[in-house]
Amino acid sequence: MDSHHFFGLGVTGAGLSFTSSYPTVPSIPNRLLESFKFDIGNSPNLPFLTQFDCDTLTALSDSQEQHSSTENLSGVSPSCNSSIETNSYFHRLSPPVDCRQDSLQLYTVGSSSRQDANCSKNMKHALLELESALMGPDDDEEVTRREISTPETPGQSSGSWSKEPQGVHVSQPRASFVPMHRPSGEVVRIEKRHKMMEEASLQGLPLGNLKQLLIACAKALSDNNMDLFNGLIEKATDAVSITGEPIQRLGAYMVEGLVARKEASGANIYRALKCREPESNDLLSYMHILYEICPYLKFGYMAANGAIADACKNEDRIHIIDFQIAQGTQWVTLLQALAARPRGPPHVRITGIDDPVSKYARGDGLEAVEKRLAAISQKFNIPVEFHGVPVFAPDVTRDMLNVRPGEALAVNFPLQLHHTPDESVEVRNPRDGLLRMVKSLSPKVVTLVEQESNTNTTPFFHRFVETLEYYLAMFESIDVTLPRNNKDRINVEQHCLARDIVNIIACEGKERVERHELFGKWKSRLTMAGFHQYPLSSYVNGVIKSLLKCYSEHYMLVEKDGAMLLGWKDRNLISASAWQ
Repeated sequence: MDSHHFFGLGVTGAGLSFTSSYPTVPSIPNRLLESFKFDIGNSPNLPFLTQFDCDTLTALSDSQEQHSSTENLSGVSPSCNSSIETNSYFHRLSPPVDCRQDSLQLYTVGSSSRQDANCSKNMKHALLELESALMGPDDDEEVTRREISTPETPGQSSGSWSKEPQGVHVSQPRASFVPMHRPSGEVVRIEKRHKMMEEASLQGLPLGNLKQLLIACAKALSDNNMDLFNGLIEKATDAVSITGEPIQRLGAYMVEGLVARKEASGANIYRALKCREPESNDLLSYMHILYEICPYLKFGYMAANGAIADACKNEDRIHIIDFQIAQGTQWVTLLQALAARPRGPPHVRITGIDDPVSKYARGDGLEAVEKRLAAISQKFNIPVEFHGVPVFAPDVTRDMLNVRPGEALAVNFPLQLHHTPDESVEVRNPRDGLLRMVKSLSPKVVTLVEQESNTNTTPFFHRFVETLEYYLAMFESIDVTLPRNNKDRINVEQHCLARDIVNIIACEGKERVERHELFGKWKSRLTMAGFHQYPLSSYVNGVIKSLLKCYSEHYMLVEKDGAMLLGWKDRNLISASAWQ
């Protein structure tokens, strides 16, 4: 049967373009850091400040053969059933650095080897069996504030870094104790010796102390102690490297954010990476690599799909509203499982909310999603109807969604809802307003996947420390998979993660769009909107735990307050929950 018998496409809005009620950021200045007191802009360790001007942006490495954008329609790719996916969380644009998917190798600690092909088969099999099994017949926020270790910082602009086990300690120079009667030449020699000792101390600074150095920089900036900040940030600039330890690599982007905050240019840097955007295929390649080497997106998709499959297992007509449709990849395995139902496949209608960022990453508009879903419809003989809504999530209205009676409605928020501002940004509180609007649709299930981090209304200094802790865990998880001098790893961290880091640290108000909240806060918001939790399947939990073994024993999965939390070692990174 021809595919058009099963597939339908609709795009909302004659004359409806990619617009938003939120302000755009002014154009980038020609000289961003003119007033900076030292030549930080020439540092080879800081990839953004050295490549900021649109006319001089250069690649971090030599170009390689361009990655092919051909996608596996089954949603399964060579490692652990991964597939190319664009999502706002991992979708950040920056100067082009080509990479080649074929050169991607997965490494384990202490050795380099390709992942066992059996892991891929097991992953694919598990995903399908999970969703199929779930559709078979029936057989106030509690936030614990971490204690933050803040190094004591003197009020003077210069100091020497001592190499102490407990972290960086800032001590005052002894030049002030030089007797006044000493000859001027001796005073100069003493000051020179102190400077040499300070430089030697920096060169021998343990990497564990770099974390405290970064915190000291943030504390000085928070206290508006600019003399001290300028001295500390210069030391930090010399200590970071995009090819070093995880703390050094993360530190490079944290320093970028701190400098941008000082110069009130965070929004410009955040947007600067669109100055010379990478080719769409390149951007897809970077996100594909991250999707391959880390389980964060896969975890979110599996948890959400499992809840939807369970809630809609007996439905004949299903309507899925996806508030970040991206490539549409999330729905490949779910549609395949629905098509194989013993009672026959249901009619599935998918409404995809889109935005210009996702459009660019796809290299096409919603037509790219149309093609993918049409191919799935034809391949698995399941009727699928697609309806595109090309607006930003906060601008979505009930009328755009075309909710029909007689359909089981599922609403999906995949690492997206934190981009919608709340009452701390706008009095009308678009974040809670969007949840209330969704509640008015009477959905059968709502799935929420979010970063487990507290950066929304937290004051700058505590937000900096939270961001440091969160992304350090993520950079460490990348570190065990790709070697430090690997161009793919550099591309992934710069193109997929760095913009978020800079935005969180350097921007405020409406310009700060990365506003993560802990699960406890999301639970309060959803409860106030009239939702109650939909239980997640213990079967889904067990399957995800077994599949995490494809990556590293350091990944952990815990159940807490009705949600599933994926973390690295002792740090939770992603939460998944379902509501009705």
